[in-house]
Amino acid sequence: MALEAINPPGAAWPGVSQAILAEGGKLFVSTGHVGTDAEGEPVTASAEAQIVALFENLKATLAAAGLGFGHVVRVTTYVKSFDPEFLATFRAVRARYLDQACPPAGVMVQAGLYDSRLLAEAEIIAVAS
Repeated sequence: MALEAINPPGAAWPGVSQAILAEGGKLFVSTGHVGTDAEGEPVTASAEAQIVALFENLKATLAAAGLGFGHVVRVTTYVKSFDPEFLATFRAVRARYLDQACPPAGVMVQAGLYDSRLLAEAEIIAVAS
């Protein structure tokens, strides 16, 4: 499977793609994932630890389908509040897992998540070859 970042003329920003063209394969759509431990409890040691747990949980779900982050074509994240320090931490952790040239990613502020200790929830779309 080939993923190609698509940016119209004049709309190319470093580390951001406007769209992804994915050729071939099956569509994979996840539900929202959060930063919980093996018992389902929110990771509260730090914001970074919780976001790492979130991405590790996404990684486990992808692996269960025989996929990895290289198959991801879209990430949507819902954050508890607009906090520039938290968003910088989130983006730094996300960069450890995803190629920053693609996939397209959206971040939305949400009033709250199902547990007040959670800082973010993310869902992904991937294409399996």
